[in-house]
Amino acid sequence: MRVRILGPLEISDGRTWHPVTGRGRAVLGSLVARAPRPAPVDQIIDDVWAGRAPKSAPTQVYGSVHKLRQLLHDDDGAALRRSTDGYLLSLGPLGVDADRFASGVEAGLDLFRTGALDGARQALDEALAMWRGAPFDGYPPGGVATALALRLENLRATAEQHRLEARIECGEHAAVIDELHEQVARHPFREDLRRQLLVALYRSGREAEALQEYGRLRETLAEELGTDPSQATQTVYQQILDRNLPPAAAGSAAGADAPATAVGPAARAVPATGAGTTAAPVRQLPPGVADFAGRTQEVAELESFVREHESSDAPLVVVLSGAPGTGKSTLAVHLARSIRDRHPDAQLYLDLAGTSTSPGEPTELLATMLHSLGRFGHPLPSSVDARSALLRSMLADSSTLLVLDDAATAAQVLPLLPPTGTSTVIVTSRSTLTDLPGARHLHIDALPPDDAEQLLARIVGRERIEQEPAEARAIVRLCGYLPLSIRIIGGRLVGRPSWPLRQLRLRLSDESRRLAEMRLGDLDLRASLDLSVTSLAPDAQLGFDLFGLLGPHDVPGWVLGALTDDPDHERVLDLLVDAGLLQPARHDAVGQARYRMHDLVRAHARERALDRGEDVCRAAARRVVGTWEHLVRHQREGGPPSLFDPLDAPGSQDPPGAVARLAEQVDPDAPAWLAAERQALLAAVRLAREWALARPGRRLVSTLAPLYDEQALYDDWRTSHELMLSCPGLDATDRGELLRGLGQALLYTGGLEKAARHFGDAAAAHESAGHTKGAALALAGLGTVHRLRGRLTEAEECARTALAVMVETGDVPKESLLRGSIGRILVAKGRPAEARPWYDAALRLARETGDLHREAVTLRDLGSLERESGRPREAAAHLERSLELFRDLHDERCTAMALLQTGPVLADLADAAGAGSALTEAARLFHLAGLWDEEDRCRTLLNDLDGELVAPPAP
Repeated sequence: MRVRILGPLEISDGRTWHPVTGRGRAVLGSLVARAPRPAPVDQIIDDVWAGRAPKSAPTQVYGSVHKLRQLLHDDDGAALRRSTDGYLLSLGPLGVDADRFASGVEAGLDLFRTGALDGARQALDEALAMWRGAPFDGYPPGGVATALALRLENLRATAEQHRLEARIECGEHAAVIDELHEQVARHPFREDLRRQLLVALYRSGREAEALQEYGRLRETLAEELGTDPSQATQTVYQQILDRNLPPAAAGSAAGADAPATAVGPAARAVPATGAGTTAAPVRQLPPGVADFAGRTQEVAELESFVREHESSDAPLVVVLSGAPGTGKSTLAVHLARSIRDRHPDAQLYLDLAGTSTSPGEPTELLATMLHSLGRFGHPLPSSVDARSALLRSMLADSSTLLVLDDAATAAQVLPLLPPTGTSTVIVTSRSTLTDLPGARHLHIDALPPDDAEQLLARIVGRERIEQEPAEARAIVRLCGYLPLSIRIIGGRLVGRPSWPLRQLRLRLSDESRRLAEMRLGDLDLRASLDLSVTSLAPDAQLGFDLFGLLGPHDVPGWVLGALTDDPDHERVLDLLVDAGLLQPARHDAVGQARYRMHDLVRAHARERALDRGEDVCRAAARRVVGTWEHLVRHQREGGPPSLFDPLDAPGSQDPPGAVARLAEQVDPDAPAWLAAERQALLAAVRLAREWALARPGRRLVSTLAPLYDEQALYDDWRTSHELMLSCPGLDATDRGELLRGLGQALLYTGGLEKAARHFGDAAAAHESAGHTKGAALALAGLGTVHRLRGRLTEAEECARTALAVMVETGDVPKESLLRGSIGRILVAKGRPAEARPWYDAALRLARETGDLHREAVTLRDLGSLERESGRPREAAAHLERSLELFRDLHDERCTAMALLQTGPVLADLADAAGAGSALTEAARLFHLAGLWDEEDRCRTLLNDLDGELVAPPAP
């Protein structure tokens, strides 16, 4: 362990435990409570200062994290590391005593549930031994730590209860009596402890004391709460009176949710005959599934529907909808069996066969129900309405539970509904059935990963899972966390006891054969999916198939229109969503509805798409990539010229007009749009590479490069260019463009050696294609690499050569940029006086062409020049105007760079408050952009404000 919170807060450096005090205590409490997720800095601040944070709070958090790393001897930042969202305490599953305690309790409870009482007692003893005191020594630092402490106290109470239960059932009843007396004195209203004490006293031959203890409990509850002991406690009391309390289990199974001391439910009366027509009530519910796992939240929500239903005129109708394989039917039966005692008159089950080739007709379904209720010996009415009326008459005075499995439409369900509010109807369907009046709806998705692993363990045995836990996690992930696929794969493992889990995991890793593996007897995931697909209209089937060509990330709805070349794509979207084959994922920051396919559904859709032929798939991919290029150009309209704008004309094939118009309705805020579409854009690049769309794919990434540059998305920039460089069919111009863009992305991230090589290769590629401007721009990039490496003569030669080409071709924006670059080189050479006319010319050209971004960059450079020349007031004026322009352009990265240079200038002018404010804002913006090195430079300068500030290096 490295951190202990069960008692005083302590950190270990591997040799000694050190107490954590002061503000570091609150910061560590926030990190521990939020792990294993990152703790954003703003949330840490809320935890530490509870809404009353000073302006210096980010800097103080930074300092506290630094001290914690020192206590941990975490020199490389592996244990307490930076992340995109803040800081992440990464000590592994057992690095914090609270995590180790929770893991030990979970293991003990698992053993308890399986009846391994000795093992359960030992595991729980070991877990409870970790407590050195109340969490955080009884004073949790911050709200999130308080919530964690409460959870831990509750888990401790659960562990103590089950440990005592295990000891009682192992025959140690006499040994636990004193401890139970102490617990009861501390918790007088906890009946579970009282029941344990009653059983322990009785089994120890102290029957009279047990009866006296029950009397004390009854008096306490009556006086303090005005209530009686629960039915479970009364049952134990009655068994003591009758002297028929069962003996200790001595190792037999004992359920964690119904301990052995809760001897069993009270006897229930046999229900009256149902509907007045049958000799015995109808009981058609299928048996439950013994290995049912998870769905805790869904079951709780469904049970709340039952509790809250108040209508006396209409039954409760609950619709469980979802994609094939999500376990809707299993969950419906599980819920029905859990509430069946509420409906003693009739419990009916009916398969509506909604996804079969012949869905059940209402007349036939009504006949089946009427016969189940005993309507034999008389002819049935012929019409649907008459049969439905007869059904309502038979159920009018009854409390009926009805499970309608696999409904296709609301029209199948409506004639089957009972007439009164005392009945409950549970419907499963792959469609949402939103046209079913008054129904409560619950969408059923795949299982959470932990529940999926639990289901697999219950099928194949926990011991087998524990031998290869990583392989088990991979298997359920490859099953898409779908209950149906996990049951199939689990059944295959049961039938192959000698197989290691790794062998099956390797077979499932091949996506091309994954669906073929998911077949076992009558269980077949592919066949189940096809039942849904083949019931769709032809255009919806085409949309489903082609959607499978996309990646796993969500996309806006218009993508379906581009795939199918169909401007009426919204109707097809609705059909696929209603069929449970496409999932609404979310609404993004620019207001677009986004959709995705479950991984296994997508694999099936892709198989079907490939069966349609390569020409169909390639044409669909080309339309999608072309549409994305069109949209990126749309987002760039009106933006400043960029060194990385594509050198060729836009793609000749624009997307379908209706699709383009729909897509252009999104918010034109380019940063927000790009943030929403990052993953989808990279998926489009992968699509272009997969289908060898060399020119459309290259145009897309070249059009993206300026946006990536503006938003400092260097990883995306690099990834997109590397993907397309591996695409077959690139010509020399394509390769030159991609190599130049990749070189720039590497230059920004410090890969100077590779950047120089790529710029050189780009220049050679452009020269071979006779593209003079492309070669010159590659040479300009190489000049920047030389400048950063200190090879200033070579840098100046490259920049001047490139400038001559821009002057010759009349490219004024790039001429302005290169004149500024030469000015920077001259400053680096120690010749600021020579640099000034180059900057002045760059500024004049930028203003003549209306290039506000280049104007702002040049003013920022002039600010640095004036400071180097010992004129801080002139430097501050240039930087102030630069900041105004960058803020008007919403360029946060360049704003942060200007602020970073402004801080030292204001410090030179003895404006410490202004310098601190500028550097704090710069640090915040760098953090949002993921530029950790620049953020740390700001923090260092802030810490040095009391001393001399050193100017940051020129960007």
